[in-house]
Amino acid sequence: MKNLKRIFIAIALIFAVGVSANAQVKFGVKAGMALNDIKLSDNLDELYSNLDASNRAGFTGGLMVEFMLPVFNLGIDASVMYVHRSSEINFKEGNFNTNNDYIDIPLNLKWKIGLPVVGNFVAPYVFTGPSFSFLTSSVNDVFANNGKIVNQKFNVDWNLGIGVEIMNHVQIGASYGFGITEYAKYVNMDGQNFDSNIKNNYWTITAAYLF
Repeated sequence: MKNLKRIFIAIALIFAVGVSANAQVKFGVKAGMALNDIKLSDNLDELYSNLDASNRAGFTGGLMVEFMLPVFNLGIDASVMYVHRSSEINFKEGNFNTNNDYIDIPLNLKWKIGLPVVGNFVAPYVFTGPSFSFLTSSVNDVFANNGKIVNQKFNVDWNLGIGVEIMNHVQIGASYGFGITEYAKYVNMDGQNFDSNIKNNYWTITAAYLF
């Protein structure tokens, strides 16, 4: 809860700075597809000889706000997104499906690349920044080998992405998120954490309409 309050305070400060700097402010809706890319630590080989993770497509949707400084074409892109992530963890004992729901808050620095002549119609952009994810579904435990893999309730990732803005209203973007904190952890039956270092990297493709 404290982390959530800090994020909302940061968003409020960004809004205040953007307005005071006479930035161009746009609000919009965004939706798209997310594909997990779970990275499993080599340490888990000590527990499982044939452990693997198959990636499945999920979906995302929510609201966004964009603050742009017209002089430098730099700005802030902030969103509040619902994200459904699906994956399949494969053990030699069998396959286990995981489905988890998150509230995701990405805060990106965005740079729009001005193009001569067509700049008012088509504008490529790049963006990067952190993303804060809060698990809203029940913790999805995967049981195997006298222990379980438990999803963390809070994750921090870092996004790198590119996109294109069309007619100053439609934005189509693609990004790759690198897991910074652990996506899940292995806990044995005695309640002891194992150094599993499970990270969730993911691709996200979205389309947004800004008003």
